Amino acid sequence: MKIFANAVVTLNFKLFDTDGGLIEQNDTPVTYLHGGYSGIFPKVEEALNFRTTGDVVKLSLEPAEAFGDYDPTLVRLEPLADLPPDIAVGGYLSSGDEEAQVWRVTEISNGQAVLDGNHELAGQRVLFECTVLDVRAATEEEIEHGHAHGTHSRCH
Repeated sequence: MKIFANAVVTLNFKLFDTDGGLIEQNDTPVTYLHGGYSGIFPKVEEALNFRTTGDVVKLSLEPAEAFGDYDPTLVRLEPLADLPPDIAVGGYLSSGDEEAQVWRVTEISNGQAVLDGNHELAGQRVLFECTVLDVRAATEEEIEHGHAHGTHSRCH
């Protein structure tokens, strides 16, 4: 079966930096609903159109096509007294409201912490490689919910 809108796609992926260094790869297959449901980067989804099980797709993603451009306005300096006592460099904080912003702690010095709201790969071009493991038609319920159900997909 070929990949088309409202198909459920299962794949393995690897993400590389521009020097070919491995940044990330999945431990278990990833399953998403194909067809503009925001389950995968749009450029990757476009490249997967009409592919089938066993196909390998490799492509370069510019920052805007992947993790976004780096936004310096998403960097804040906060007093340690206003933050949880167990804060550490490399840790994460969340704003906790409806549209929670995740902040990565990048530095602690002189009683203050630098919080960065950018994705760690923001501003970077990355190389994406994936292998299609399975393709099937989505159920009406999956289409209605806007995501795949079952093994390797997100749950309710």
